[in-house]
Amino acid sequence: MKEPRPLIVRLFSWIWTLIVFCFRALVVISLLLIVVGLWAGSRSQTPAIEDNIALAVIPTGEISDQVIDDQGRAFVRQFSDAKPGQTPLRVIVDAIEAAASDHRIPSLVIKLDDMTGAGLPQLEEIAVAIQHFRASGKPVYAYGDSYDQRQYFLASQADEISLDPFGAVLLEGFSVYTNYFKDALDKLGVEVNIFRVGEFKSAVEPYERNDMSPEARTANQAWLGDLWALYGASVGAARKLTPDAADRYIAGMSAGLARHKGDIAAYALEAGLVTQVETQAGFRKRMIERVGEDARHGSFRQIDVGSYHAAIQAEKAAGGRDQLAVVVVQGEIVDGEGDELRAGGDTISELLDRARRDEHVKAVLLRVNSPGGSVFASEKIRRGVLALQAAGKPVVASMSTLAASGGYWVSMDADQIWAEPTTITGSIGIFGMIPTIAEPLNRLGVHTDGVGTTPLAGAFRIDRPLGTEIRTLVQLQIEKGYRNFIEGVAKGRELPVAQVDTIARGRVWSGKAAKELGLVDSLGGFPEAEAALATLAGLAPGSYRLNELQPERDLFKQLFGDLFGARQGSFAALVDHLPATGLAGSARLLGAALGRFDDPQRVYAYCFCTPQLGGR
Repeated sequence: MKEPRPLIVRLFSWIWTLIVFCFRALVVISLLLIVVGLWAGSRSQTPAIEDNIALAVIPTGEISDQVIDDQGRAFVRQFSDAKPGQTPLRVIVDAIEAAASDHRIPSLVIKLDDMTGAGLPQLEEIAVAIQHFRASGKPVYAYGDSYDQRQYFLASQADEISLDPFGAVLLEGFSVYTNYFKDALDKLGVEVNIFRVGEFKSAVEPYERNDMSPEARTANQAWLGDLWALYGASVGAARKLTPDAADRYIAGMSAGLARHKGDIAAYALEAGLVTQVETQAGFRKRMIERVGEDARHGSFRQIDVGSYHAAIQAEKAAGGRDQLAVVVVQGEIVDGEGDELRAGGDTISELLDRARRDEHVKAVLLRVNSPGGSVFASEKIRRGVLALQAAGKPVVASMSTLAASGGYWVSMDADQIWAEPTTITGSIGIFGMIPTIAEPLNRLGVHTDGVGTTPLAGAFRIDRPLGTEIRTLVQLQIEKGYRNFIEGVAKGRELPVAQVDTIARGRVWSGKAAKELGLVDSLGGFPEAEAALATLAGLAPGSYRLNELQPERDLFKQLFGDLFGARQGSFAALVDHLPATGLAGSARLLGAALGRFDDPQRVYAYCFCTPQLGGR
């Protein structure tokens, strides 16, 4: 007869069975909730637009050039109080433009406290839409707990600007600062082998210097000056002040705070940057007097910009089957597949090919907001542009905040290039970078030795010094890549190669300067580029629809993220295994900085030229 198991064993067996059952039940319930949530979301009713209701523009997170059709994360947000990390630029601009002629929308209210990032060209597009709204005779009101430089640029376009009594208008100017690693690299024994063409190609400077070179300082000061002057002129014009009002506000801050006993809100009111200093409750009360009260929320009657945009899109007629496709190149350009933050060469070229094969797509608007990256990936995207043109479909490039280096590479063959005056572009140049860590490994007692069948076998291992022959080969490759770049620009922009060389060499330009140099055809934002593209395609206004093409995204990656993604970059992976010495922290910092330079071709068109606009 079988002897019964001890009680403790049976107890643990029962507990384990219960755990397994609960886990399986949880998985099944979660999947059911996901399916039901997505089904309900797909069937959700479009919100109605009531009469006499304010349009509320309250962006959260970063302003993005991309409209992410992300059902998975939208579903998760239904069960979370977390605010979206991005707000699409097109949703804001299109909604404000539509509201200007919508009799149901008598006013526009802007609240910008949760907007954490935006480029100046993106802000300019929103500002133009606000100006159109005001030109229709409708008032615009802005309220802020405080305003950083980005937020104030938009708030300055309003008829009335309210600031909390404990708030501030924080203007400081634009800057470009970065970390320089040469001394740290020397202490670690890391050798960074650099190959480049162009004295202004400063993306490699953090790894070979301890400070900014005179050439980079000159170029950066020039385009930063252009951007700051345009910022000041726009703010001054909107507030009916002089173009140097922002400079005078900053210069007079110490004296102004002394006059007002440290009250920076009072100083901003005195300087004419705000029109009211009041609490949010006071602001809401004034808005209730204009459009009435929403008793459910205890505030004024309003419709948020996302709901309004969805409603007007539903109300619009289809306008025929013809389409202008929009393909967004956002973030660093990398080989292979991309994601929400990086533009993959394969991903973008596949979208362009989809547009080429779709008979309903008559032309493509390439929206670029990128500092560049891999030359090979950039070239894949450029070839996609050429294939569209060969198929008789025009391509217009619309440059956003940043379209430099590889961002210019993908744009250079477009039928037309549009940029804002404050767009950062150019940086036409390439470089190569190969870090080697033989010395720090030697210090740790790790030595590398072996044999190969040819002098090149194993020559690119980062645990071996780089040989003279390899250095020569890489430099020749870089020089060829630079010739390809400037010859491509010359052909695409119909300029002499020698002229392109003088304005290339890695130098960064503002959109305003790039227009004068012939690198950009016209100044304007997305709407102007769209109108130009429709004309090239022979499409009348209202006879087509915009269709932003997006890669297919895996639902479970959307929901749960890539939790088990491997570290990218051989250097970054190796420094993770360094012992916890006093230099381990520096090594990991350098690993993160160098990890992006892991292109298999070892050739990059990249620009560290994003200005710090202040704020968070």
